[in-house]
Parts: sequence; C-alpha cells; structure tokens
Amino acid sequence: MNANEMVREKLAELAVAFGLLTRFPVPRLLLPAVGARSDAVWAYPLVGATVGTLGGAVYWLAHSLSCPPAFAALCALAAMIIATGAMHEDGIADFADGLAGRTREQRLAIMRDHQIGTYGVIALVLSLAMRATAVTLLARPSAVVAALIAAGAASRLSAVLLMAALPPARTDGLSVSVGRPDARLAAIALGLTFAIYWLLLPFGVALLVVLSAGLGAAAIGRVALTRLGGQTGDVLGASSQLCECLALAVLLIA
Repeated sequence: MNANEMVREKLAELAVAFGLLTRFPVPRLLLPAVGARSDAVWAYPLVGATVGTLGGAVYWLAHSLSCPPAFAALCALAAMIIATGAMHEDGIADFADGLAGRTREQRLAIMRDHQIGTYGVIALVLSLAMRATAVTLLARPSAVVAALIAAGAASRLSAVLLMAALPPARTDGLSVSVGRPDARLAAIALGLTFAIYWLLLPFGVALLVVLSAGLGAAAIGRVALTRLGGQTGDVLGASSQLCECLALAVLLIA
C-alpha cells in the first residue's frame, strides 16, 4: 500500500467514525473504502474532541455576548447533543432502565424498548446536571474549551476500551454491526487521546483524566458483563456519558 492509498484509507475510517457517532455530513465517496467498521474505532477520540470543540466554541460565543456562565453552559451542551443526535444520552437512559430487569433477557428487552422509565430519567438528568454544573464552575472560556475537548476524547476512548474488552451481549444491534476491534486499534485510540491531552493539559492532569476514563469504563464494563453478559450500543453510550462526567469533575478539581 502506497502513501496515497494509506491516507485515503485513514480518511475513510475517519469519515466512518464521524458518520456513526455524529450527525455531521460525511463525504459518501469515502465510505466504500472501509471494510469492517471496527477499523475506524481508532478515530473515536478525534470525534469526541471535535464535538467538544463545537461545544467550547458555542460557550465562548455565548460568553462573548455577556451570557451568564450557566446559560452559556446549557448552550454548549445543547450544541453537542444536537451534533451527536443524543446518541450517548439515549444510551445512558436505556442502560439505567435495563438494570431494573430481573433476568438478562428482560434487561436486554427493556434496553431495546423506546420508552424511558424512572431510572433512565434520573440517570439522564444527573448526567446533564453534572456536565452543566462543571462547565458553569469552570467559567473561563479557555478553560471550558480545553475541558470539553479533553472530556469528549476521554468519553469516546472509554467506548473503544469496552468494545475491545467485552464481547457483544446480543447477536444483532449497533455494537455487533460495528464489530470488535483488536488491541492495536484500542492502543492507537489511547495514544491519540494522550496526544490531544499533550496539547491541552499538564501531564499529571492528563494522566488523571485518562485514569478516570479507564476506571469509569471498568465500572460500566463490570456491571454490563455481570448483568448483560457483554456490551451493547447502550452500554457504550452509558460509559461515554459517565466518563465525560468524571473527566469534567477531574478537570474542575485540577
């Protein structure tokens, strides 16, 4: 494979990652060049960083218009939710609802149901409240931009780690259609996340954020393996939301 073919392949994988995780328009001509969709997971942290950049830009704009930090934070979250189609928010709500089931089959059935229950509402409200509060307290636009980029990359990294570590809990669904990435792709995603942090954060803070993402993914993964027998798209969404909250909390404290 020559250099041009390699660049085209990586651009195609990047397009697949954006097409799956966001509502951004993706050049369709790039998509047929990709084989397994799991080949694109290395780019998930880049997608998260891009979504975080969008949220940070909206916060900066609202702040420049003299909006209070709380209102600017809500504007930033709204922009990121629109950009992703609320995919991860839907995941954490479904995952929380599913844990109320008595059997594995019942839990998976509840997670696939489009209706949202009490646990799902609570999980979703807490997730949004924690993120909005953290952004509000960070307040300074430059700090908010760096935090949202870092948290976005960490949250998508957690999904890659879970996909590589756990088998699918179903025989169909989004997670199965993407496929299970190998350790090499997960390592590339981890390296990209560290590269993003190297540009934004002191080394010690960067390490703490990555560790928080790993711990969050491990916690969700443990519950998913015990209660569901593996991971699903909703599990990955829940992990992304939890790790984004943890990353913002770490950055706020740091």
